[in-house]
Amino acid sequence: MPNTRYNAEIQRAKGLLELAAAMYETSLSFQTTRAAEQVLQTESRIGHKLSLSLIAASPNGSDSVSLSFAADSFAELKGVAEGRYSLAWVNPSVAATLAYRGTGPFHKKLPLRIIATFPSYDVMGFAVDKSTGITSLAQIARERIPLRLSTNVTGKKALASSPTMFTVTAVMKAAGFTLADLRRWGGKIRSVPRPSHPDRRDAIHNGTVNAVFDEGIKSWGQTAVDHGFVYLPIEGQLLKRLAAMGYRTSVVPKSRFKGMANDVPTVDFSGWPMVVHAGMPNDVAYALCEAIDKRKNLIPSDNFKPIELAQLCANDEEAPYNVPLHPGARRFYRDRGLLE
Repeated sequence: MPNTRYNAEIQRAKGLLELAAAMYETSLSFQTTRAAEQVLQTESRIGHKLSLSLIAASPNGSDSVSLSFAADSFAELKGVAEGRYSLAWVNPSVAATLAYRGTGPFHKKLPLRIIATFPSYDVMGFAVDKSTGITSLAQIARERIPLRLSTNVTGKKALASSPTMFTVTAVMKAAGFTLADLRRWGGKIRSVPRPSHPDRRDAIHNGTVNAVFDEGIKSWGQTAVDHGFVYLPIEGQLLKRLAAMGYRTSVVPKSRFKGMANDVPTVDFSGWPMVVHAGMPNDVAYALCEAIDKRKNLIPSDNFKPIELAQLCANDEEAPYNVPLHPGARRFYRDRGLLE
């Protein structure tokens, strides 16, 4: 059997891709317990914001393909629509839905399609200390309650670009109040860069905060319940307004958090979709799905399970999507018997 090899340019490009991925397995990375309760999480001094381009050697050739990738959310979705990126891997799925529908922070519908949605279960949590006597978000506005609130980053850029903070502030606005209102009423806002940050857990433990509004509920949700917090329902007209934007309804489930008596209505924050332009050639979208299949055992999973192709197009609780599959991706899954 003859030896096989990549051409010289591909060898170097592919080698650098492998090198970049392997940097997260070096001594510059370390493990903490800052993620879900009692779960080890890898952190690193290596950056995680990604923008990658593979430029065709003959860009004017009729069969040449250039690809560019990015990972984040709102800005990257706009980048795909504008042709600056071929693919954006975003969190959560509702971010892509808002862009596709032209709702929320998007002023027009963006020409986007999905090629795969990776599993990542999450819901939005609006929790308050039971001792506050608060039973609804509307009560906070009505009684001008000065909460000591833990939430995500509240800087101007984060409020404009973060799906988390867009959702938090959209829910608050629908309930009749804002972050500025809380401050004006004498409340305090304690921002953390991620839901699992130890400062949040410490603040819940020592009573520095009496409310948490955030996603990433797997990391802080049980701690809140253990310290006397209850979840406020997103329901009625409030839920209808969010559903009209594109949010899926869900619950904070009693089955996942010991000490909860009932499921509490909220909005979903699950799924990590890979999003491409609606005009991407079918064969390129198909090839991207082939690449996912070839590397699925190496792609990190958020649910501690091996990635299964069937789930990437299943539209289930962990991997929901409300943006159509790209026709090339649909053909890929159909060829493998995963779609009718």
